[in-house]
Amino acid sequence: MTQPFNYQTKFILDKSHFTECYEESVAAQSFAALYRKGIILLIVGAGLVLFSELNPYAAWFIFSLGVLEVVSSRYKKSWWVARQMLSKVAKAEVTLEINQDSIHISSFYNDNKMLFNDIECLTPTQNGWLITHNANRHYISNRCLSESAKALLQAKR
Repeated sequence: MTQPFNYQTKFILDKSHFTECYEESVAAQSFAALYRKGIILLIVGAGLVLFSELNPYAAWFIFSLGVLEVVSSRYKKSWWVARQMLSKVAKAEVTLEINQDSIHISSFYNDNKMLFNDIECLTPTQNGWLITHNANRHYISNRCLSESAKALLQAKR
């Protein structure tokens, strides 16, 4: 009789984990899609500053919002990783348990048990797995998975 599958490991939420999580879970956007809003705000703001009788503070505010939007689009990944590193979960130890029925991710701040029957989408990426569960997305890196755990996730797809 075979033993039921049970895999458990621990890892730390560090900068490399957050960087990998961002790279694997955020869809790449085209240049136009990424900078569209910022460029529109820049053009509208510049037009208001140069050709309008509108209060100059309001016109410059709209132009400045355009600059801020372009800069935030350029440094989107860095900004996201920095916010994660400043959050309370940074450097927290996470326990990952995978068995035949569920994936259980727990730490001091979070406890999430996902039954395979309730998982909407289990997608392999180049370096890990994206899990969609109850309209939330989770990422598990292959760095913390054994070959048998990867095989189980592949079978549960």
